[in-house]
Amino acid sequence: MAETLGSLCDKLTIVKLKQYHSEDKERLASLNDQQGQLVAEIEEFISDAVSGVIPVNKLTFRANKVFKSQGNEIQEIKGTIGCVFGKLAEVNCRLWHEQEKVYEFEKVPVLEKDKVVKQLAILNLERTRCIDEIDAAFVKLVGRERH
Repeated sequence: MAETLGSLCDKLTIVKLKQYHSEDKERLASLNDQQGQLVAEIEEFISDAVSGVIPVNKLTFRANKVFKSQGNEIQEIKGTIGCVFGKLAEVNCRLWHEQEKVYEFEKVPVLEKDKVVKQLAILNLERTRCIDEIDAAFVKLVGRERH
């Protein structure tokens, strides 16, 4: 997938989750390096976008998820880049904890297995929508900056 501001923000939230859930010093050092690299990449991406190095049509890479919308409704996600970034972090946190259940799926009661799978699907749709919304908001912002 092409890198966009939304995809970079997504990666950063995942690194932050890994940092929060890790106590291993070597792993934390590696994650701190990853965080620094991602922050630098985000700053460079924003600078290149605003200065025109990256054309506006290359700032988005919509996921174009194909899914059955009935029964898979998710809330509309709108707001400033900061608000949506916060929502993305929240969704990834919820996704992290739901995914933890899958690692020991045999321990999930039979009557709850479908609910876990469904929740993973919904959270992934929300995650994708957040990424797309960050990208769309950034395109609008950059378009204004260039004029």
